[in-house]
Amino acid sequence: MEEEQKLTNLEGNETKLELSVDEVVEGYVGSLGFSQVVHVLLVSLAWIFDAQSTLVTIFSDAQPPAWRCKTGLCQSNNSTGSVCGLVPGTWEWVGGHTSSIIAEWNLICDRRFLAAVPASVYFLGSLLGSAMYGHLSDTWLGRKRTVQLSCILTSITAFATSLSPNIWTYAFFRFANGFARSGIGICCLVLTTESVGRKWRGQVGQYGFFFFTLGFLTLPLVAYPTRTCWRNLYKVLSLLPLAYSVLLLPLVSESPRWLLIRGRTKEALQVLDRFARLNGKNKLPNNLTLTNPCGTTFASGNNSATTSETNKENLWTTKWAAMRMVTVMLSGFGVGFVYYGVQLNVENLNFNLYASVALNALMEIPAVLIGTFLLGFTNRRLLLSVSSYIAAVSSILCTFFSHKSKVHNNKNNDGSWSQLIVEAIGFMGASTAFDILYIYCVELFPTNVRNFAVSMLRQAIMLGASVAPLLVVLGRLSPSLSFLVFGGFAISSGVLSIWLPETRNAPLYETLKQQEDEEKHNWVSHNDCALEMGK
Repeated sequence: MEEEQKLTNLEGNETKLELSVDEVVEGYVGSLGFSQVVHVLLVSLAWIFDAQSTLVTIFSDAQPPAWRCKTGLCQSNNSTGSVCGLVPGTWEWVGGHTSSIIAEWNLICDRRFLAAVPASVYFLGSLLGSAMYGHLSDTWLGRKRTVQLSCILTSITAFATSLSPNIWTYAFFRFANGFARSGIGICCLVLTTESVGRKWRGQVGQYGFFFFTLGFLTLPLVAYPTRTCWRNLYKVLSLLPLAYSVLLLPLVSESPRWLLIRGRTKEALQVLDRFARLNGKNKLPNNLTLTNPCGTTFASGNNSATTSETNKENLWTTKWAAMRMVTVMLSGFGVGFVYYGVQLNVENLNFNLYASVALNALMEIPAVLIGTFLLGFTNRRLLLSVSSYIAAVSSILCTFFSHKSKVHNNKNNDGSWSQLIVEAIGFMGASTAFDILYIYCVELFPTNVRNFAVSMLRQAIMLGASVAPLLVVLGRLSPSLSFLVFGGFAISSGVLSIWLPETRNAPLYETLKQQEDEEKHNWVSHNDCALEMGK
C-alpha cells in the first residue's frame, strides 16, 4: 500500500515516483558514501577556526609568568612576588611588554578586573550572533552561504583586533569577533548531518568536534612563534578562515533539505544526483520527485504557496517545540558553563602554558571517540545524562582534593596530581555532554527551524560561557566553591534531559506540523502496542 501511494499516474503511461529526502538518500544515494565523506570533511574544516578564535585569549590575554627589576632601579624583596608596590618604570616583564594584552596595557593590581572583560564580551557577542545566523541560514542565505559569511567576518574582525590601541577597543573587536564566528559551528553541524542517512547522523556530527579539537591542538603551534607579540598571533589566525572561504568552501554543496523546504526542488535533486554519481550509484530516475513535508508533491520548479506556509511556522508559537527548546537551552547553559569554564582555567595549572593547552586539548579526543562510538547504538538522552553526571561527580571530588592541597599548602603534592586526574575525567565528561547535546538538538527539531534551534542552543551555551570567567576568578580565592558550582550545573543538565524525547534512529522531519503529527502517531501506536501486549 505504501509503495502504491508513492507512484501516481501522469499523462499517458508515465509514472511519477514520489519520495522524501530520507528515502532518496537511503535508496539511491547511499547513507554515507565517498561524496558525503568529502562533503563532511570540507565543511568540518571550518571548526578549526571556530576553536582558534574562541580559545586564542588563553595566550593573548595571559599574564606573563615572570618580571624582573631594571638594573638598580627597584627592590625585589617582596615575599609575594607582586609588582603592585613597585614604582612604575622600575621593572619589566621578562617576555617583553607586547607578549600579551596584560603586559602591554598593565592590566594588573587595581586594573586586574579589566583583563576578564574581553573574554566575557566575546561570548556575549557569540550569544547575539547565534540568533542572527540561525535566522539567516534557515531563511535567506542557507547553510553554505552563512558559513562563508561567518568565516569572512571572522577573518576581518580578527585582523582588526590586532590593531587595537587600548583595552576598550580590544574588547569591542573581541565582541565583534565572537559575533562573527558564531555562525560557523551551528551551520557546519547542520550542513553535515543533513547530507547523510539517519544511521550516520550522530557519528558525522561528532566528526566536526574532531576538527574543533584539532584547532585547539594547533593553537599552541601558532602561538609559540608569536609569543613575543600577541598582535601577530591575531594576524596569522585571521588569514586561515579567509583562505578557506575563498578556496575550499565553494566546493561544498548546499543542503538538499534546506533547498527542498525553500521550494527549490530542482536544485535539491541536482545535489542528491551529484552525491549519488560520486558514490558510484546510478543517476537518479527521471520520474523522481521529492515529497513535500506537508503532504503534497513539489514539481521540478518552485512552489511559492507551500513555501510561504512552511516559512510561517514559528518555533516559539508552537507549544511543544517551545517547551522542548527551553529545556534544551537550560541544559545547554549548564554544559557551556562547565565546558568553557574548565578550558579557560587552564592557565591556572602549575605547568607550562603551551603544554597545558595541548594536554587539555588532548583530553577532548577520548571524549569525541567515546561519543562517536556510543552514538551508534546508545540512546542520546542516556548518553547526555551519564556524561553530565560524570562531569558533576568529578567536579565535586575536586572539592576534596583542593581542600587537601590547601591543608598541606603544597601545590606539587599527591593531592594536586589527584585533582588534575579527576579534573581531566570531569572535562572529558563535560566535553562528551557538549558534543552530544549539539547532535541531540539537530535531531529534536525539523528542517525549517533546525538551524534556528541549534542557534538558540548556542546562545544558551555562550551565556553559560560568558559567566564562566567570573567563576574562574572566584576559584583563585576559593577553589572548593568553584568546583561545587561546576558540579551543580552539570547535575542540572543531566536531570533536564529526562524531559526530552529519544531520537536515535528517528527520521529528520522537515516541518513543525509534520513532526508534531508523526510524533503523535508514533506515541499512539506505541501505546496501542503496549495495550495489546498487556492483553
